[in-house]
Amino acid sequence: MEFQQQLEAARNLVEGRLAEFFPGGGLEEAMRYSLLAGGKRVRPILTMKFCEAAGGTMAEALDFGCGVEMLHTYSLIHDDLPCMDNDDLRRGMLTSHKKFGECVATLAGDALQAAAFRTVLSAEGPWRHGGKIAVALAAKILAEAAGETGMCGGQYWDTVGNGHSRTVESLTEINDRKTGALLRAACMMGVAASMGRREVDGACMDAAREYAANLGLAFQIRDDILDAVSTREELGKPIGSDAANRKATYVTLLGVDACEERVLAYTALAKKALNGCAWAGDTAFLRDLADSLAVRRN
Repeated sequence: MEFQQQLEAARNLVEGRLAEFFPGGGLEEAMRYSLLAGGKRVRPILTMKFCEAAGGTMAEALDFGCGVEMLHTYSLIHDDLPCMDNDDLRRGMLTSHKKFGECVATLAGDALQAAAFRTVLSAEGPWRHGGKIAVALAAKILAEAAGETGMCGGQYWDTVGNGHSRTVESLTEINDRKTGALLRAACMMGVAASMGRREVDGACMDAAREYAANLGLAFQIRDDILDAVSTREELGKPIGSDAANRKATYVTLLGVDACEERVLAYTALAKKALNGCAWAGDTAFLRDLADSLAVRRN
């Protein structure tokens, strides 16, 4: 299939599976509201496509990818809270705390984080029998990406530094944790899923990590560009929030043109990283995805 067809097929698979979670009311309603609010589903798609590249199938990695998306959604709920970015809109909809109140939103995020690990650790599939090592490895990767050395650590340094001067190097270190850590987890968990019933070139895990590290930096710089030049309608959320919060960004440090150049450079490095191992499957989709994210408008 062409890239766009593959992308839609993968996204539909994710949307269908996510819709099966949290059918109840109360707290589950709040969890479901944010989880099903849309989005590109980049992380679960990466998980499934890296599993394919390593010789597996998308179905084998689906629940791993859904776990990553739950954890990502929890981080967005908390990121929007008044104590952080204080945003009213996310993906064109009211943010969780505007819809349900701060207390319920905080609990919905907490519950989604727990559900992420439950989903990964309970994942079923044709590889599940005898694949417990793959499950444990995936859960470990996700935990490391979520904690103080990963996403939460990056968010901490990003938050405490508001209003203070930064260098490009320090900003890159923060964003490598804040954005890159979960992207790395998504890609590496896809490789882990493929290991449940087949031998995989060990270098593929390193290649997945390197691809995601560069993709994450390109992704964050593109986000900074869009926050500066896009519209509220295109992004589905307020623009200029970085400036309002006195955040140093790549755009404030380098300017838009230099940022565009860096996006392309990191994207090229991400694609080059895929040459680092002998993949059992095709990596064309992963290359095309990196290119598409480099020019995205939302």
